[in-house]
Amino acid sequence: MRYNPNIHHRRSIRLKGYDYSQVGLYFVTMCVQNRACFFGKVIDGEMILNDAGKMIEKWCAELSNKFSDIVVDTYVIMPNHFHMIIANVGDTVGANLCVRPEKLDEHTNDVLGEHIGSPLRVVVQWLKTMTTNEYIRGVKTLDWQPFDKKLWQRNYWEHIIRNEQSYQHIADYIINNPVKWQDDMLYME
Repeated sequence: MRYNPNIHHRRSIRLKGYDYSQVGLYFVTMCVQNRACFFGKVIDGEMILNDAGKMIEKWCAELSNKFSDIVVDTYVIMPNHFHMIIANVGDTVGANLCVRPEKLDEHTNDVLGEHIGSPLRVVVQWLKTMTTNEYIRGVKTLDWQPFDKKLWQRNYWEHIIRNEQSYQHIADYIINNPVKWQDDMLYME
């Protein structure tokens, strides 16, 4: 079968040339495959985690144990997705964590950064792997709702937080996500 560039062509949604291992704040959203609601329910504007949701929370807390340069700043686990602000603190003390990718390679116009921390994709992949493995155990031993082929969607959504105003807007969005659940684009009954 010949390769057809018009089908199955996946385009990266990451900022080209940006080093996602550098010190900074990153807004990340991971969605359940097919938007299935596995992690609990929103009742009267409050997210009530079931055992699977509590499991996601447990692995979120483990991120900083696995990656010493990673801190989860703000997060919310929703019925079918998970929002968090991840801080890559590197090994610097007192740094402004808002990312400003302004230095460009003069030959390629790629953003330059130092490899000083855990790459975001590695952190997210580890979290997806650990939660998927434990969710599978929950399906087998605790009668959790089975999933079809994959627990998480293939990719994740991320945004580099570049200033305090952006940080505050995103943190407010995360905190208020349960209150606005029925208006959320990921809402599923």
